[in-house]
Order: sequence, then structure tokens, then C-alpha cells
Amino acid sequence: MTGPDSCRTLRRSVLTSEGVVWELDLFASVLHLRGDHIVDQPHENESGDVLCWNGEIFQGIPVNSEENDGSKLFQELTRAPGSDITAVFARLEGPYAFAFFQSSTRKLYFGRDPMGRRSLLTRAPTPNCPWYTIASTSLGPGSPSSESFDEVSAEHLYCIDLSVLSLHRARHSLNRCLPFEDKAKTTNARISDVYFDQFRETVDEFVRRLSEAVERQVTNIPPRSVGQARLAVLFSGGIDSAIVAFLAHRYLPLDEPIDLLNVAFENPRELENKKRARGNKPVDSLENIYLVPDRVTGFEGVEELRTLCPGRRWNFESSRTRSHVEDLMFPSRTVMDLSLALALYFASRGVGTIRDVVDPNASEGSGRKTRTVDYTCDARVLLSGLGSDELLGGYSRHKLSFMTGSWPALLDELQLDLDRLPSRNLGRDDRVISSNARETRYPFLDLSFVAFAASVPVFLKMDPTMDMNGVGDKLLLREAARSLGLVKAASRRKRAMQFGSRSARMTENAEERRGDTTLGSRTHRDNPKNSQAQVASGGS
Repeated sequence: MTGPDSCRTLRRSVLTSEGVVWELDLFASVLHLRGDHIVDQPHENESGDVLCWNGEIFQGIPVNSEENDGSKLFQELTRAPGSDITAVFARLEGPYAFAFFQSSTRKLYFGRDPMGRRSLLTRAPTPNCPWYTIASTSLGPGSPSSESFDEVSAEHLYCIDLSVLSLHRARHSLNRCLPFEDKAKTTNARISDVYFDQFRETVDEFVRRLSEAVERQVTNIPPRSVGQARLAVLFSGGIDSAIVAFLAHRYLPLDEPIDLLNVAFENPRELENKKRARGNKPVDSLENIYLVPDRVTGFEGVEELRTLCPGRRWNFESSRTRSHVEDLMFPSRTVMDLSLALALYFASRGVGTIRDVVDPNASEGSGRKTRTVDYTCDARVLLSGLGSDELLGGYSRHKLSFMTGSWPALLDELQLDLDRLPSRNLGRDDRVISSNARETRYPFLDLSFVAFAASVPVFLKMDPTMDMNGVGDKLLLREAARSLGLVKAASRRKRAMQFGSRSARMTENAEERRGDTTLGSRTHRDNPKNSQAQVASGGS
């Protein structure tokens, strides 16, 4: 697994209305994931139009398996008048960030998809850096300073008129946060005999819609060499990752492996707690050090998949610096950002070990013989279960909102969570994961699926009246998982990634115990050894 596959820079000179010449430098790199050959970027034509494209088109423009989606989009944009540029993007479903220079109007358009699934940053001119910068990361070529970068809002597409240097913004024609159902129609009804038939129909439709989203996102990935995985799943063993992995199994050839990436951290603070609990005796073994909650459920989850999907090889993989991750995730810079970014960085690196099953035909629980071997994930595409909690009520605060303000308050909280995904999660995650030359795709955030989920009455998606320690969260998803045979995954309780992998609260520093605390200066780092991790996979 290497990348990028190509990169180059183009320069365009733009004459302003006052006779000043501005230089426009456009750089793009390519990780080849669409079409039957590598297409260099930036895209350009004889008219002087240029497109820098970082994304995938799953719906809105027909793209067959031999074609490159960036090339198809460029054709659409060059045919569209300036006023119709935003209309082209309003038709698209897929994660993207882009910059498009239209030579005839001397305008530069840029923006992110309505859900913000790809990173895009801007930096205004300063005395030391007297140019305007638009980039996917603050660590781009020639970037003299990353401190002044800001994340581009996913609410708008932007346009800079280079002839007069004015900045305009236009809202996406497709709302970024598709609104949840009309609060006025929401009742205090719970799932009972009256709603049972409707619930069963909703479960079936839920599975169908999510399956379609997964199919769109996995069937266009170019195959790797024989025996290499083209797809990996960020896999904790929880319900989100388990159902995504199971559905992906439906759409890839059975003779291809699927990598399940699981990360476990050697958390110094947790180790000290264990030592104190054992009377300051050392922890027994390296294995016990990394036996964190997500690894335990990961092992359980892969066994359930092996039982349900015989014939598929599941590589359940586990792996082994803070300052680098801080730079990658910037301008996100809270303690919680770092906890999540560390887990994603090491998981997406995909370098670790797999616990290979010697006899795949042995039944579960019969003492399957395993061996541990070094392993590096070759897949360039990672599937993530992110978005299910925001759409289906997976956080404890959703129940608290219901307790304090009933259904309207719960709907407001769900909408708020969906609204802030681009600024809280997705840009940061893309910057971190793409640094390892991989691309993340999110079936739960497919816009067609989001529209469906938003239309489902909230009382069919979760039951906030259950005990706070119950499993009412994501009730619809749990029932969908049971209908697919993922009974064990359906019963697992929600656990945040930073706590399941033990990447949270890595030090005894009291100032870094609160997740919303802003990290200190990026020139003063903690010892990198505090970010040791084991990316663990097991095989079959």
C-alpha cells in the first residue's frame, strides 16, 4: 500500500479589472480508486479550466467501472455556465472537497460535500505568507505555517472572483443537515402492538437502504493483487462496525479477504492503576496490556462474522507520534480530538499482527488453533460506522434530552449532533486517515440513507424511556442487526472509541483530563512513548 499514485502542479495567471496579474498555483495528488487507469490531476482543458478533486461520486452523475469520476465531473463543470456550478454539485452524493477554476469568468469555486466528509482548510494572507491558501491539510507542500488555518464550513460552496478579489458563498441546494421529521407530528407513542407492523416494515426498509449505501461504496474499488484485501473496516466489534462489515461481505467476491482494523493502546495511566490494584506487581504479559475493551469485543465480533459468513477470510488486525498526530488533526485541537485522532491514526496505518486461524473449519469454541503473524493492511478504502449514533440516538445525552424536554428536546439534540459532524469529526478524521494514503467511506452518512433515516419517526429509532443502562439506544439498528443474524453484536452496549481503545487520558496531566480542554502549544509535546499502540487483527 503506497500513495499517492501521481501528483503535479499547474499555474494560471489571472488579470484583474485593475490590470494586476495574480498567480494561481493548483496542486493535486491522486490515490487511484476509480476507473481502469490512473488519471493525473489537476484536470485541465484547452480553455484554461482546472479542477482539483478529492472525492468520490456514488450518485448524481453516471460513472461506470472503467471511468474516472473526477473526469466526468470536470466535463459537467466545463459545460455549465457560472451560475449553474452549484447546481452540478447539488446533484452529487459522495464525499468530496474540490477547487475549480473557471477561466472564462476568472472565478475560483471551492467547498466540501454537504456532510463534510472530506477535509478542506483555508488560510488568509499574512505579512509572512502573503497568499491565500486552500488545502486539504495544513501540512501541504510549501506550507510555511499551519497555525492560521481554518476549516471550511460545509454549509456553503464558495466562490472567489479573482477579477475583483471578492468572496461569495452560496448555500448547498441540498441541505447539509437533512432535517428530522416534523416535530409537530411527533407523539409520545412507544412501540406497542399498534406500531409493531410499522416497526417490522421499517426494519426491513432500514436494512435495504443501508445495504444499498454499502454496495455503492464498495463495489467500485479496484481489486488488489490475489490474496490482498481491497477493503478494510474500522472494527471495534460493536454493532455499527459489525453490521457494516457484514453488509460489505455481500458485495465483494468470497475469495477476497476483508481486513478488520482494531486498535489498542498501552495507556500508562491505566497501567499504573492496574499495578496499584495488584499491589504494585507488574502486569502479567504484553497481551494483558493490550486487552482493552474494544479488543475484547473485536475478537468476539470477528468470531460471529466467521460463523455467519463461512468461506470469507476476515483479517482481524491489531497494531503497535503524538506530535505528528496533533499536526495532522489541526485546526482541531482539544484533548478529545487527540484521543480520537490517535486511535484513527494507528488503526488506519494498518501495521501490526493478525491472529491467524490454522484450521478455519474448526467450530467456534472447540479450541481453534491460532498463530500470530506480522501483517500490513493493503486496502486503500476503509469503511466506518460513524453517523449511526447521531441518526439513531446512540448517546446517553439523547436520553437525558428526552428526560428534560420530551420528544422535541430529543429531536433538537439529534439535529445538533448531525449538524456539527463536519466541524467536530469528519474533517479531522479525513486529515488523519488520509495521511496514511487511505480513504474513509461512511455508509451511515450516505445522503440517500440519511434522508431515509431522517424520515423515520423518532420513536421507531430509539426508546429513550428505557433505563439509562438499557439498550434502548439505536433500537432500530439493533433490531436490524438481529434480523441479519448478528445477535451478539446487537446486544453490545455503546462504548466511545477513545475509551474502548484506551486512547483517552493517556497522561496524569490534570489539565488534559477533560475532553474539551484545548491542547497546549504544539511546540511543547508530551513524550511520544505515551502514544504507543498495538493495532491488532486476527485472521481466518
